[in-house]
Formats: sequence, C-alpha cells, structure tokens
Amino acid sequence: MRIGELSRRTGVHERLLRYYEAQGLLHPERRPSGYREYAEADVRTVRRIRGLLAAGLTTATIATILPCLRDEDDRLVPTCPGLLMDLLRERDRITRSITDLRASRSALDKVIAAAPEEVTSRAREALRGTAAR
Repeated sequence: MRIGELSRRTGVHERLLRYYEAQGLLHPERRPSGYREYAEADVRTVRRIRGLLAAGLTTATIATILPCLRDEDDRLVPTCPGLLMDLLRERDRITRSITDLRASRSALDKVIAAAPEEVTSRAREALRGTAAR
C-alpha cells in the first residue's frame, strides 16, 4: 500500500509517517518510481508506535525497543531479555517527572490562592474571554 492508504488506515498524517521512517521506526520498500510501498504489518507497527508515544516514550527509545515487542491479543509483549529492565527504568523516570510536576502545580496553587479576590475574579473573566475566542 502507498503512504496515503497507510495514513488513512492509521489516522496518522503522511508527514508523520515519513518522520517515523527517518527515525528508523518504519522501513517501507521503494518502488522503482521512488514511491514508498508499505506492507500490512506496517499498519500494526504504526499502531504500536502511537501506543508507545502515548505511554511517554521518545521515538529514539521506541526505535530501540520496537524490534523486541510483539502483539498478543490487544497488548504489547516484550520478547528480548533486557527490555523489561529498560521499560522499568523508563517507568521510574516518568514517575519522577509526575512527582516533580505535582510539586510544581502545588506551588502554583499556593501562589494563586494568595491572590486577592478582585485579582482572581478579573483573571478568571479574562480566561473565560480568551476561551470563548
């Protein structure tokens, strides 16, 4: 299938599919005309990539782990011995980031709560006006 068909079947823009190829995540065949030719398996690969991106992984990380994953029912299963350790490390990194973000939000909440009521009211009105645009 050509790139437009892969885009339609996966909901991923053609430009992003080319980016995945540049990152080593997709490996389409090339026709003599230069057009990319994707296999049926590439639909599953793009779905894996999207799932891993949604899990917070970078394309560089995905490029290293993608060959070590297989689909089983509706889940990804690690198949390489060292992969699980890498995934646990990545999960710990994400957990630390979440903890840091919660602390930042809490600090902002304290500053926001200290604002005088009239300042808070004007700010909320301004935000509502911005959201309506």
